[in-house]
Amino acid sequence: MSTIKYNVTNLNRFMSLPLRDEQVQVTYVWVDGTGQSLRSKSRTFSSIPNSPKDCPEWNFCGSATGFNEGNVATLRLIPCALYNDPFRNGNAKLVLCDVYEQDGSPVAANNRFDCEKLMGQVNCDQDPWFGIEQEFTLFDGATDRPLGWPSNGYPSPQGPYYCGVGAGKAIGRDISEAHYRACLYAGIPIAGTNAEVMPAQWEFQIGPCKSIAIGDDLWMARYILVQIGEEFGVKICFDPKPITGDWNGAGAHINFSTKDTRSKENGLDTIKKYIERLRNHHKESIVIYDPCEGKDNCRRLTGKHDTSNINEFSSGIGDRGASIRIPETVVNEGCGYLEDRRPASNCDPYLVAKSLIQFCLILDNSNNE
Repeated sequence: MSTIKYNVTNLNRFMSLPLRDEQVQVTYVWVDGTGQSLRSKSRTFSSIPNSPKDCPEWNFCGSATGFNEGNVATLRLIPCALYNDPFRNGNAKLVLCDVYEQDGSPVAANNRFDCEKLMGQVNCDQDPWFGIEQEFTLFDGATDRPLGWPSNGYPSPQGPYYCGVGAGKAIGRDISEAHYRACLYAGIPIAGTNAEVMPAQWEFQIGPCKSIAIGDDLWMARYILVQIGEEFGVKICFDPKPITGDWNGAGAHINFSTKDTRSKENGLDTIKKYIERLRNHHKESIVIYDPCEGKDNCRRLTGKHDTSNINEFSSGIGDRGASIRIPETVVNEGCGYLEDRRPASNCDPYLVAKSLIQFCLILDNSNNE
């Protein structure tokens, strides 16, 4: 299948055309009915929105976006997070939206609704912070193989690619750099980026984010990444094991802390308590951390390639092969955060964050501690 590659020079010519002050382009972005892909459409505002509340409700066809079937399928878009638009610059904005039925109830795929509701129960007491390390793989739009890989066969074995520098090692750096700068411009708290272990695989880190913002910021960062790939003629793959064999998979490790874990008085002890609670809910977490209820992530969580075994819970200090890793710096300082290394690269961050809140802070685990 051939892929059209944009002539960026021609595109920039039109994107540089001036607009009148009362013309503001705003793109509405939402997660579609698959829970995996993002959709968007744009409209012209007569003034610059300063918050999601300044963006009017809109609607779209649910049957054409994986939500439902039938002729009566109009769903509502409720703006919830506003960002600068790195593609149009100027006063243009991106607005992330929740999806609701016409009667005002959230659609089944709206995982943000329940996550935000649960966050409200713990925000005042524990002030949860999150960070996500999002891994992804670049695929050549023309060959449908990882970017820079030979058309037949495989590249050299893993080893020189992680944080690599140089031609043939850091494959797709231009896309990673474009995404990094675009996220900073958008106002997304992107903490950094690096080439990953498998060639053509990269990672970016979002956070620290408080509460529901971790889901909002990661979904918008994914949207920006996918659109940048579109302009480069490159597909962005979030499959947790895009290439079988002796190659690393892709995850979305999540870092989690609360007021108690960040306290020097009992921070490390609280982290260990949370880990035991997560141990008791390992099977439930595995289902939540993979949109296919563990069926995709099992290809990645094999106990090899810096992963734990999907059927066993483990934890350790600095152990990248554990389910939960306690960074060495956290042990040295006696406080900080834990790293849950089980989520798949295509996980829903709202569900992952919600589960950590449920299992660590809300559910009564007193009999299991």
